[in-house]
Amino acid sequence: MSAGLDHGFDATLIKSLERVKQAKPHGLDIEWKSTEPLWGDDAGDAMRLFAESGDYDIIWAHSTYSDQVKKLKDEFPEILFVVVGAGNEGLGGNQYWVYKRLHEPAYLLGVLAGRMTKSDVLGVVAPFSIEDINDSINAFFAGARAVNPAIARKVAFVGSWYDPAKAAEYAGAQIAAGADVIFQLSGNFKPCEAAKILCFGSFQDESNFSPATILSSTVAVWDPDMTWIIENWWSHKAEGKPYGGNLKEHWFGMKDGGAAFAPYHDLEASLPVDVRTEVETLKAKIASGELEIPVDLSEPKSD
Repeated sequence: MSAGLDHGFDATLIKSLERVKQAKPHGLDIEWKSTEPLWGDDAGDAMRLFAESGDYDIIWAHSTYSDQVKKLKDEFPEILFVVVGAGNEGLGGNQYWVYKRLHEPAYLLGVLAGRMTKSDVLGVVAPFSIEDINDSINAFFAGARAVNPAIARKVAFVGSWYDPAKAAEYAGAQIAAGADVIFQLSGNFKPCEAAKILCFGSFQDESNFSPATILSSTVAVWDPDMTWIIENWWSHKAEGKPYGGNLKEHWFGMKDGGAAFAPYHDLEASLPVDVRTEVETLKAKIASGELEIPVDLSEPKSD
């Protein structure tokens, strides 16, 4: 693990693990064990302990751990190693590279923001400018400008995966500069509550953190990713096929069940019917493949 179960990146993975465990693909009795957040040599040492124990067929290294896996994969050729997200490299063989792109639900959040804003100023607060964050931010603004070309952007990067004080500071500055809707990827919704404006969450349904302000969230769903990994492991173990790890990132979008758009919960009644209908129509088009949201990895900038 890289962030801990309080963080959506890890929390959504565990939820998916439990669902896949209950589904019993190929009749398998799946057991799993997770670590506390670890990085660098500590993460590599934990992977080695798992590998040397002989108890684990798949080691899911849930973040940027290519360097650590590179030192282990050839020593343990029967173990399937997984790395996740930006900053990794595809090593092939028994290393697989899973990606999670949430740009499609982020586009829908942008449409909502573009329709609901009164100031035409939207804010985004995020941890870092990296590919699998930039894609969501750019899609958010693309959705907003698709319905409201007058939108102005405010973007701030905290520079940390967890810094509530700085996240609040940056969100407050954006609100002071006129933002009346904020896409919060750094988890502090207090400024939205104080200003009584709408916020959006990221990576999991975050409504419970601030029910009065969080209208919806992007949601990561790892079930298809895990199923894909298990199928590759099964083909190797049961059918004798060699591992064929991917060299480029592999991801599942909304149409494949890999990303979702969180419910409105108690705030649904505050949305005009025509806006809800518009978003539902777009969601259906994305899920069917009729509407394709481009992946834009460029660093988002304030206007």
